[in-house]
Amino acid sequence: MLNKVLPLDQHGESMDIDIISKALANPLRRQILQWLKQPEQFLPVQECGGSFERGVCAGHIERLGKVAQSTMSNHLSVLQQAGLIQVEKYGQWSYFTRNEALIQQYIEHLKQAL
Repeated sequence: MLNKVLPLDQHGESMDIDIISKALANPLRRQILQWLKQPEQFLPVQECGGSFERGVCAGHIERLGKVAQSTMSNHLSVLQQAGLIQVEKYGQWSYFTRNEALIQQYIEHLKQAL
């Protein structure tokens, strides 16, 4: 049986398998993770201040998703609550990045458990 909550990782974070699995059950949320993994394939770098060093701003993710701002905000919130993405605020802008450590921990757990 899969453990619902995995123990703390090296960063002091635990992860809830069910919350992560539910977050990944939605195709748009999986697509958001793909956009964040390789933003240069989906967005012109000049639109993002010349680099994706800070991550991808919410407005660009909304444009890619072609959904209402409130809908995208909800999807980003679900991913953030699951721990799959992180947000940094710079002034009025929010920039999103993937939480690679947690994603890898989740993948490793599934490999071992299934």
